Amino acid sequence: MYAKYVKRPLDFVLSLTALIILSPLLFILTIVGAIAMKGNPFFVQKRPGRISKKTGQEKIFSLIKFRTMSNAKDKDGKLLPDKDRLNRYGRFLRSTSLDELPKLVNIVKGDMAIVGPRPLLVKYLPYYSDEQRHRHDVRPGLTGYAQVHGRNSIDWNEKLHMDVEYALNITFYLDAKIILETVLKVLRREGISQEGQATMEDFAEYCKANSIIKQSNVTV
Repeated sequence: MYAKYVKRPLDFVLSLTALIILSPLLFILTIVGAIAMKGNPFFVQKRPGRISKKTGQEKIFSLIKFRTMSNAKDKDGKLLPDKDRLNRYGRFLRSTSLDELPKLVNIVKGDMAIVGPRPLLVKYLPYYSDEQRHRHDVRPGLTGYAQVHGRNSIDWNEKLHMDVEYALNITFYLDAKIILETVLKVLRREGISQEGQATMEDFAEYCKANSIIKQSNVTV
């Protein structure tokens, strides 16, 4: 009942309210971000969303968030490694999760939910097993079960398993519990990145390193 009839309307009302209340902060972060990043303060990227019942494929949408990495390049014109492009302002945004706030627009539009599996990269789609792909049976979320149980500090298999478990067991109590745990995680600044890395390990590279071949029938 909750997952089918209540979750989406509740997400819409809460995210729209949050956008209105946080609009002054969003304006300030937009201005400061434009200065700190020397240009566009927003990061927009295609991400896979919920699987369409009509096509059987993931809906691809444009995710929006505040940029946390600069476009610094080496002498050959190639982007520097993540750790070199993640400046002090970017680290602040990530540690406080303020970079996630523009995703409220995605929630209002219906691309995302407040709670759900994290929206990952389109290039990862062919690497999911049939079981792991069930994470896309629901809308991706601003926060999720995996994020409050390790966030970027757990490995991919464990993270994707948690995503599927959430998709199969959505309840109001679980969503409320995840939101509360998210607030605590943000305040404590826990699980921001994977140990030894500035960002989470690339899933495609993880699959190759562990000899995991493309398993699903997803077309990209």
